Amino acid sequence: MLPQNIAELILNGFKKHYKLFQQITSQAPLAFAHRDWAKMHDISRLRITYYDDRVNETTQQLQPHANQLDESLWLQTKQTYQHFLAFHPQAELAETFYNSVFCRLFHRRYFNNDFIFVKATLADAPALPVEAEYRSYFPVVDGLKPTIKKIINQFDFKTDFVNLERDVRLLVKAFYKQAPDTHHRAWQMRFDILQTPFYRNKAAYIVGRVVSQSGVQPFIIAVLHHQDEGLYLDALLTNSSQMRVIFGFARAYFMVETHAPSALVRFLNQLMPNKTLAELYNAIGFHKQGKTEFYREFLTHLQRSNDDFVIAPGTPGMVMMVFTLPSFDYVFKIIKDKFGESKPFGRDTVLKRYQLVKSHDRVGRMADTIEYSNVVFPLARFDATLLAQLEATIGSSMIIEGDLLIIKHMYIERRMTPLNLYLENANEEDATVAITEYGQALKEMIAVNIFPGDMLLKNFGVSKHKRIIFYDYDEVQYLTDMNFRALPKAKSYDDYLTNEQSYSVAPQDVFPEQLCTFVMPNPRYKAIFTQAHPELLDVIFWQQAQQNVKKGIVSHIYPYPAAQRFIHQW
Repeated sequence: MLPQNIAELILNGFKKHYKLFQQITSQAPLAFAHRDWAKMHDISRLRITYYDDRVNETTQQLQPHANQLDESLWLQTKQTYQHFLAFHPQAELAETFYNSVFCRLFHRRYFNNDFIFVKATLADAPALPVEAEYRSYFPVVDGLKPTIKKIINQFDFKTDFVNLERDVRLLVKAFYKQAPDTHHRAWQMRFDILQTPFYRNKAAYIVGRVVSQSGVQPFIIAVLHHQDEGLYLDALLTNSSQMRVIFGFARAYFMVETHAPSALVRFLNQLMPNKTLAELYNAIGFHKQGKTEFYREFLTHLQRSNDDFVIAPGTPGMVMMVFTLPSFDYVFKIIKDKFGESKPFGRDTVLKRYQLVKSHDRVGRMADTIEYSNVVFPLARFDATLLAQLEATIGSSMIIEGDLLIIKHMYIERRMTPLNLYLENANEEDATVAITEYGQALKEMIAVNIFPGDMLLKNFGVSKHKRIIFYDYDEVQYLTDMNFRALPKAKSYDDYLTNEQSYSVAPQDVFPEQLCTFVMPNPRYKAIFTQAHPELLDVIFWQQAQQNVKKGIVSHIYPYPAAQRFIHQW
């Protein structure tokens, strides 16, 4: 098989993948218009598996020609493929697809710069103009409010607004309040708006910026359904911190159509410069490209740092071995060879539960994970003590080859401060906020049919934005699979005195009344929790949440403060 034939076959595999990915993404606007929330969830879930399906198809076609690596053949193939991408609008994604196919075909010893695109080969090529992804509007032509109304209407949400005149008035009022620098005349500004909305869960988001003499003001406008009456603008976000939370690592991926992902990501990066390329590609659904960009960021960081890997702060888990690099804001999680006695399941169950979370609505409360195979680390960055700990706990998942440590399979997550450690040093105000947030995190997870299982504080983290986020998934299950029971009362005074369990407990049984007993033995935390969330100790609340899920009632979890909502001003 000639190099050009192989290159064309791989590129055709990518084209098929991208076409199918965009086709299913294009179904989101109609599902939103029809308020078909189950369909929205299915679209989001299915997109995650599309990539591997196409890689597997392409790999199978090439398998007869890959019994042994012909170095000359594959060097020419890569070069030919690179020529094909010179003016390709999804070049960076096509490079990643090539890497995936090659790495499925051959042993890891060939995973180097010569055979795959470890570095972006088109980094120095002319970038696709961000103008390809946005449209500009000029209030000087029609006036401020008519221009905003024109922007909203150009999206064709296929559903009428309840009262767009009112919403535009509230939007302008919010702009003036949140962003004083936008107090300009109509002829002193320009609006740059991304051409397609960002869909997720029960909302659509319009993303853009105001360009004026005083600078650039990014913004996000949330669009929701008002029951059967139509659409309305729900909120305006101009605060960079709030915008980063909406695009955060604990939320499901957006569904947004794009012809030039790199241009879209560059535009978003201009609005949120603190977001990395990996984070932004993840946010818009290209999680495989996010993996590629993350690994490049990691390799660059290794070159620019000299600290050693250490065990991650926190209470050691029974299922995962977790280490980190202090100067790098992520943790590396590997499934242990043996689990603690209280974990009556195996490796396959853990893999399935992490995949469950990956494909589910994470509602801003469950950290995204990046799954890798055959990750290479410099052995010199691990001291003897840490290496001994790794060999004792994950020995079957690691290989030492020369000056390299290779981890066969791992998950990488954003590093956060474990909630139990955070509370040890928290003042009264911070502790109250954190415990209240912890309860709210539980409510939001169960509202989308997620039962976290192990609800101990050590399994939740505190993000940079002081949000409480769950990150330990080995006991995650669907809420509807659990059996919530009231705690049986003592049958006699003698039973009460002995304080012994005199009732049977099945594997799926949960007793909400015991939540504080096991999770918050600290009386101070318990008092805060019971005052803020007493219903979480009531079995009826959990059973009702189950019924809501079974009835198809889809809760909307707002990714911004309630005070931002215009509904309070109607």
